[in-house]
Amino acid sequence: MGNFPSASLKSIIGGIGFALAVLTSMPATGEQPSRPLPVPASQLVAAARAQVGVTTIYDPAFVKLAYPGGDLPRERGVCTDVIVRAYRDAFGIDLQQLVHADMLASFASYPPKWGLRGPDTSIDHRRVLNLNVFFSRKGQQLPISRSPVDYAPGDLVTQELPGGLPHIAIVSDTRSQDGTRPLVIHNIGQGTRVEDTLFAYRITGHFRFGPLANEMGN
Repeated sequence: MGNFPSASLKSIIGGIGFALAVLTSMPATGEQPSRPLPVPASQLVAAARAQVGVTTIYDPAFVKLAYPGGDLPRERGVCTDVIVRAYRDAFGIDLQQLVHADMLASFASYPPKWGLRGPDTSIDHRRVLNLNVFFSRKGQQLPISRSPVDYAPGDLVTQELPGGLPHIAIVSDTRSQDGTRPLVIHNIGQGTRVEDTLFAYRITGHFRFGPLANEMGN
């Protein structure tokens, strides 16, 4: 999700307020905490988890955004907004600006499916397929597997939902009730939530980016 068509269609084919951070960064009932994390991973996961209870609406409408630093009101968004907001809040890294710069440098590397002739700062960073390309070019591209031990807190995972819809999530610092699977933080339709869906859909990409790639390595 978060994979918008052209602005003229005003629809989506896919898909932090830190005032609540203390409450929302705690594991939900039934979640099993993981071992202590490297600082960058802890910061990114906390920034994503702090969106739980703040972003409560899934809103795929195209919105003209300011640049740089543009965003929708925090109560609404799509799966990509979880990632963009987490990186801004945790590290001051603006994916809107970084994706735009990379598309200016190599527009042909990005999917042509929307029929655009050039970058659009309002939407490019909010499309899952674009983020998949960006993280492949600028981050660590990690193996895709069905083994839970291969997915660390703060990792980014792109997925294919039913109907071929693209989606993206952040691996959390907590695990399923039986302790076997890491949960993910995402907005799949009902606002930002922590859920057990890492292996519920086909994984199409697995990445570490920014301080996590530098700190955690492969």
